[in-house]
Amino acid sequence: MKFRTLPVALAALALAAAACGESKSNLDSGSGGDKPGNSSAYQVAQNPSFAAGSTMERLAKAGSIKVGVKADQPGIGAKNPASGQYEGFDIEMAKIIAGQLGLTPDKIQFTEAVSKNREPFIQTGQVDIVIASYSITDKRKKVVSFAGPYYQTGQDLLIRKADKDTITGPDALAGKKVCSVTGSTPLGNIEDNYKQAKTVAFATYTECVDQLSTNQVDAVTTDGAILLGYAAKDPDNLAVVGKPFSTEKYGIGLKKEDKPFRDFINDSLQKAFDDGDWQKAYDSTLGKSGSAAPGKPTLERY
Repeated sequence: MKFRTLPVALAALALAAAACGESKSNLDSGSGGDKPGNSSAYQVAQNPSFAAGSTMERLAKAGSIKVGVKADQPGIGAKNPASGQYEGFDIEMAKIIAGQLGLTPDKIQFTEAVSKNREPFIQTGQVDIVIASYSITDKRKKVVSFAGPYYQTGQDLLIRKADKDTITGPDALAGKKVCSVTGSTPLGNIEDNYKQAKTVAFATYTECVDQLSTNQVDAVTTDGAILLGYAAKDPDNLAVVGKPFSTEKYGIGLKKEDKPFRDFINDSLQKAFDDGDWQKAYDSTLGKSGSAAPGKPTLERY
């Protein structure tokens, strides 16, 4: 049986109290034009109070939060080369969490976190949280904690819209050229379980998408959320099949033993699920691919 500690209970009460004093804030990413996040308005807690000594109190008093994100995944986490601003669904989720701390988007310090440095960044305090298409796994939970999941995806296929009637899923890949990143789990899955497909490997997904757009390959495969980002950049010509054949649950990484902070983030996520902010985040980013939002995941509290 699990018992909430007093600090956790106080944090939950503080979140509820803060919600009573919230106002809408236009979370413009500052990138200009019709960019992800510009039309989204999330709730920002007004003068929230938190349990003494908690991470929430520290961040609220500091007036800033450091967030590790991806910089090269369109629709999820990408740095706009023109504006220098970070954009994508993960970026919007960071704004939602910051808002419940009473922080507006300009108080978020984004840091690029590539896959190999996500755990070290958390452990050393270089970032407060990581929101970077970060799949929850038992192995990772041995060294960091996770709130969420805030998004559930799975391996899928990006195809040309013209091929949507013939490439309907992995079982329709016989004789087709399928591209993924060299040495990746998605590439191995195709090679091991769909042997009639012809695999092609490149260093990046962007190279694979370029190959797809120029008819050099027939499909690109990786997490559906990543593929939706590429589809959103060219919705007239590209589409995601929409039939995932694996399961990946994206979570928010934080220091391992900080249960009050984990509970706070989970409470903030549940609130975003319930009040429509999560849907706004999706619609302004991955939703531009033309694909409907997946079902909201069930939080895995522990």
